[in-house]
Amino acid sequence: MSSHRRLPLLPTTVVGSYPQPDWLVDREKLIGRGLPPRVRMREVWRIPEPYLEAAQDDATVLAIRDLERAGIDIVTDGEMRRESYSNHFSNVLDGIDVDNPAHGLSRRGRPDLLPRVVGPIRRRHAVEVRDVQLLRASTDRTIKFTVPGPFTMSQQAVDEYYGDPARLALDPVASPVGAAVRFRNNKAVAVFTLGATLGWRTTEGLKVADPSNRVAELYGEPTYKNCIGYQAFSLRGGANVTTIYLTSGVVYGFALTSPGLPVCQ
Repeated sequence: MSSHRRLPLLPTTVVGSYPQPDWLVDREKLIGRGLPPRVRMREVWRIPEPYLEAAQDDATVLAIRDLERAGIDIVTDGEMRRESYSNHFSNVLDGIDVDNPAHGLSRRGRPDLLPRVVGPIRRRHAVEVRDVQLLRASTDRTIKFTVPGPFTMSQQAVDEYYGDPARLALDPVASPVGAAVRFRNNKAVAVFTLGATLGWRTTEGLKVADPSNRVAELYGEPTYKNCIGYQAFSLRGGANVTTIYLTSGVVYGFALTSPGLPVCQ
């Protein structure tokens, strides 16, 4: 999300997270666990529940100030209110049982407690909007905000409902639905569509949820760019570039961009 400040040619940023202060979290409990928690771990917070949100806000502002003093051009909220990257988001979805977790394997192949998918995944309310609003109100620099994608969350849960990894990741109601526009110098340079947006397809008829072999049928054996958690395949046509995004072996979204923009978004 841009601000009025002009970014340098090579802007600096951080991955997203920033060390949480010792007065906010009990670091020994996190370290002792050995793995990032996939279900709620309320005992890591040192602040009582009635005051926790205010304390997390204070920690967020302190993290932003540290990043500003370090000269970071694109700042984040430091993920101060998260017990792990993804559980802050995934554990508030309907269809997830976090009170009765299952024993499973982590992405590293180690035994872990994982949330159980026991019904249709539904987002009951906005999860990160307030956090983004606080970040935007606390700095005049360009900001970014990290959100786990469906592939990441589907790999960190035990599926007892869908019975198919692609259906779990691409539930047409739970997945993001809609379009996004990226601007540069007040001009639109990219349009994205994700999830099960109806009506979006390539001129050859490729659409969201088509399997990867359908891409090969229409365009020949593609050369994919491996991004974090998904793959991308670009087609050059005229003045624009069409990029097809795939995850778990199926088409997840499209992008129509100006030439020169990075394939992984």
